[in-house]
Amino acid sequence: MQSPSTIAPQLGARKRQLYMVLCGIFLTNALLAELIGVKIFSGEGVFGLPGAQIPVLGTKFDFNLTTGVIIWPVVFITTDIINEYFGKDGVRRISFLTAGLIAYAFVVILAATALPPAQFWQEVNSQGPNGTAFDMDFAYNKVFRQGLGIIIGSLVAFLVGQLLDAHVFHWLKRLTGSKKIWLRATGSTLVSQLVDTVVVLFIAFYLFGDWTLTMVLSVSVINYLYKFTVAVVLTPVLYLAHHLIDRYLAADREVPFDTFIAKE
Repeated sequence: MQSPSTIAPQLGARKRQLYMVLCGIFLTNALLAELIGVKIFSGEGVFGLPGAQIPVLGTKFDFNLTTGVIIWPVVFITTDIINEYFGKDGVRRISFLTAGLIAYAFVVILAATALPPAQFWQEVNSQGPNGTAFDMDFAYNKVFRQGLGIIIGSLVAFLVGQLLDAHVFHWLKRLTGSKKIWLRATGSTLVSQLVDTVVVLFIAFYLFGDWTLTMVLSVSVINYLYKFTVAVVLTPVLYLAHHLIDRYLAADREVPFDTFIAKE
């Protein structure tokens, strides 16, 4: 049987590997959410339903959402797991790294869209599926480029939301101890995503755009309803992830598992 001194390095390596995997999942999904988020889709249309015309602050809205929300729940769960096992410092490190790489991605995209298109590329893609004239370079730039307001709003909202999530998570953890994972995970997500949702729309479409404050708040409510629902629905997935990770890190009971859990 292995001694604790030989098991500890193994568990330390497992925890480092876990952090790398979680950071990879977090970074990839956060970056993808930013890139695909330029498209707005109809929630009702997914199910073949007419617009909901939800009354919010005196205005009626359909359930229209940015496509980024389809993978953003993965970021929710990953953030909570990193919070639980690696503490606020773990969340801060990957949040700042991700924000920096998102900014880098936008710079690369800006440079790529500024390049002059090859004439033959334009010509072979000059018709749409129904035979109408099609400007491939314009479409390419339209899809990949986002307004300065959206870029700034996304980065600010992302960082504020992630750092707030870490603080609320560990404030709740101090109150609940190791119990009630659902409370600290769901509670931190609901608070942070409320701020994230309002901040990105306020900066992108109020400060840099022409939306009224009422419209910003109305659309924020619609988007937040989705995030609220997803955060609650995904609670069982979070418990499953905790169970699997606990088994992975505590494979040998000779070493106290608490030794490898982040302390706050």
